[in-house]
Amino acid sequence: MSEPILELICLRHGPTEWNHLKRLQGRHDEPLMPQSRSDFQRLQLPESLSGLDWYSSPLLRARETAQLLGLAARSAPALIEMDWGDWEGKRITDLRLKDPAGMAAMETLGLDLYPPNGESPRQVQQRLTDWAETMRLAGSRHIGAVCHKGVIRALLAAACQWDMRGKAPVKLDYRCLQHFAWDGHQWYLRQANLALEER
Repeated sequence: MSEPILELICLRHGPTEWNHLKRLQGRHDEPLMPQSRSDFQRLQLPESLSGLDWYSSPLLRARETAQLLGLAARSAPALIEMDWGDWEGKRITDLRLKDPAGMAAMETLGLDLYPPNGESPRQVQQRLTDWAETMRLAGSRHIGAVCHKGVIRALLAAACQWDMRGKAPVKLDYRCLQHFAWDGHQWYLRQANLALEER
């Protein structure tokens, strides 16, 4: 008998001021930009996804996005953004200028890139997988998650066996929904870039 499958629809939160400034945001609890709020007030989920149970990262930018879409999302700590540690608030371009050799070496690590006092993408994958397995075993079959780019990239890497070195195997539009699945053994990418709809 095949294992029951958990279908997971992910949506990244709307842009914040730190996104606009290209600062590594991590656990910093930045609100949405006013334009983001205005944009999401005009959008809704496709009708096919109206029956999902929704969860959200505990960070404000994700919770605001869920609220603006009219989603009664429960908080799930596992969906929080990757911890960028000492790099939080900094820009990758500035880090490269400050320590070219060190950053070049760090960026070759892919899944094992580990910001000082932070978290690696591989660790993000593990907490997401642990959460998904708990949800699957509890009987969840179709759920949604309002989360973060780092979370979605970690899932994409797991689904596509991508080591996060070089270009991503699938170009994701982070304004769209991304459909993943977990069967208890591995991740799959079901559908990329499913657009939200105008109200």
